[in-house]
Amino acid sequence: MKVLVIGASIKEERYSNKAIRMLNNFEHDVLAIGLRIGEVDGTSIIIEKENFENIDTVTLYLNAKRQTEFYNYIIQLNPKRVIFNPGTENSDLYHLLDRANIEYENSCTLVLLQTGLF
Repeated sequence: MKVLVIGASIKEERYSNKAIRMLNNFEHDVLAIGLRIGEVDGTSIIIEKENFENIDTVTLYLNAKRQTEFYNYIIQLNPKRVIFNPGTENSDLYHLLDRANIEYENSCTLVLLQTGLF
């Protein structure tokens, strides 16, 4: 499954970093966009909004205010679902996803992976 982490960080204590490592451990194809270029567990973090294809899941690690610049990008990627991790909830983006028929959920990527519900 191809998963895009938006809000990726090279800092090991960040949940986005933990998610990248856990997604890799579960053998998902992980892509990552962050504020700074870097690498986590063999996954490159880029800063550009590349036109990735066949994204199954976008998992967000940006607060609602920082998400606004990604609205059109996420819709254009047309993922099967978007995961709003704790602290990223955003009713404006929910409405846009509803209109684009993209599923979303307020959940924790780490918990979903650990419980087999990802």
